[in-house]
Amino acid sequence: MAFLSIAALLLLNSCEKEHKNESSISDRKNAPVLYEDSITALVSDSGILRYRLTAMKWYVFDKADTPYWDFPDGIRFERFDINYNIDAAIECDKAVYFSEMEKWHLEGNIRAQNLNGERFYTDELYWDQKNETVESDEKITIIQKDKKILGKGFRANQTFSQYTILQPTGIFPVEESESTTDTPGSTP
Repeated sequence: MAFLSIAALLLLNSCEKEHKNESSISDRKNAPVLYEDSITALVSDSGILRYRLTAMKWYVFDKADTPYWDFPDGIRFERFDINYNIDAAIECDKAVYFSEMEKWHLEGNIRAQNLNGERFYTDELYWDQKNETVESDEKITIIQKDKKILGKGFRANQTFSQYTILQPTGIFPVEESESTTDTPGSTP
């Protein structure tokens, strides 16, 4: 998956590192082995720039019982089309990646857009990279071209192109301006 490539790029293209004397750290399980500040990583696929990952802070806890990466100030992941326009994106206020399990836990003000232009808003999301699935038990708002769908809980593939709302609560028509002006960087 692209995130494994991103990990390698981030390790090689660090912006700022905070190194600590290991002998002064009493418990390595609770101390980050790597800290990056204001990172941007570009990922290519077959020689073509396809993805951009940005985060204000990135901590790697590789000695924890369950190794993880912490993005305490959130993360933004963008996919580019062949003309370098953003055609899909996801961002949130906080993210944790469990590296050995290849699972993400996103929290707070999650905004995603799929390749069809549908926008998804929720407060908590679990992404399983191995199984290529996304799920949440929280409230979900999906804005399509002509309607807004509300519900609680959903399951989707990792591209958000196929999804099921577990408890739909309403479908409402939207004005054209509402369906086109809202982007992954804003709230519905």
